[in-house]
Amino acid sequence: MRALIIGITGQDGSYLSELLLEKGYIVFGLIRRSSSINTGRIDHIFNKLHLRYGDVSDLASIIAVVKEATDNLNIEEGEMLEIYNLAAQSHVAISFQLEKYTADVDATGVLNVLQSIRLLNLEKKVKLYQASTSELYGNTLNTHSLKSLDEDSPMNPVSPYAIAKLYAYHMVKCYRHAYNLFCVNGILFNHTSPRRGHNFVCKKICDYVRRFKENHETQQMVKELSKNNSITSVLVDLSTYCQDLPPLQLGNLNATRDFGHAKDYVRGMWLILQQDTPRDYVLSTHHRVTIRKFVELAFKQAGFDGIYWEGSGVNEKGYLPFINEPVVEVNEKYFRPYDLTDLLGDSTRARKELNWVEEYKLEDIIKEMI
Repeated sequence: MRALIIGITGQDGSYLSELLLEKGYIVFGLIRRSSSINTGRIDHIFNKLHLRYGDVSDLASIIAVVKEATDNLNIEEGEMLEIYNLAAQSHVAISFQLEKYTADVDATGVLNVLQSIRLLNLEKKVKLYQASTSELYGNTLNTHSLKSLDEDSPMNPVSPYAIAKLYAYHMVKCYRHAYNLFCVNGILFNHTSPRRGHNFVCKKICDYVRRFKENHETQQMVKELSKNNSITSVLVDLSTYCQDLPPLQLGNLNATRDFGHAKDYVRGMWLILQQDTPRDYVLSTHHRVTIRKFVELAFKQAGFDGIYWEGSGVNEKGYLPFINEPVVEVNEKYFRPYDLTDLLGDSTRARKELNWVEEYKLEDIIKEMI
């Protein structure tokens, strides 16, 4: 089998590359040209991949790499190209600032991928996975009084990112029915890992807690060493190193999300494309936590139990029992202009039809990230 991963340098792209290589795939990857090296997540497998420059917003580059990846395929022997389109401007809050760019990549870019398959007459040689998102649902969970969200739940996106993704979602369904193309949407709920981008909330929290733990341990060591006057110079260096961290700045602490591990979810992507009939699937853990609870779990995992909260709304702060200053503060600049408050997925279809099940629990994910 062959695979083309568009968005191969991202969190999901890197884990999916590892999975497909383990299964014996020839893996092509599309990467954007940048003046700085952006392949850090795939450097350990760099020489095993067939990387090409391109961009989903550039139809010609998509056509070129799809054509190369499908050359000499023998469909009579069951050879197919699996395309995984993971490319996106994927930060929801930033999509409010980069509305057109988000639409160019997340909406029109997906159309470019679909058109490239048709223009090359590859309908029988290609299976396409489109990375969809739980953000499609918006606040449907609450507005429709639902217990959870599945493939048939109403979609009402509340961000430029989600609106662009909804266009892509429907174009995939359109091409599936109009042109008999094997193309599917994976409606994935929030998933994270140590490879997550630094400005995503779960990574931001875990990175802060790790630094806080290192800082606290160093401060404790300084106190012990200070009893020995013969190592004053070492103490000066350590004291400089372990300056108190400013509080962690977060947005809506009451928002709830359904968090899973990216490794589990890319395995689900692969399973979706192994089916005989193209169908859309939700992947989720059916377990949600507030951002506040995620913070508590992260500090607990680092050995700091007992975080408590004072104030409400923008004045809410989180404290640890042994520190007078807050370790967490709410900052309005991290509020979305139009907020999605709650998400909880129902992946019953995937569990029954794909035999998909997550291997990582939330505590395991947080432990690995810290």
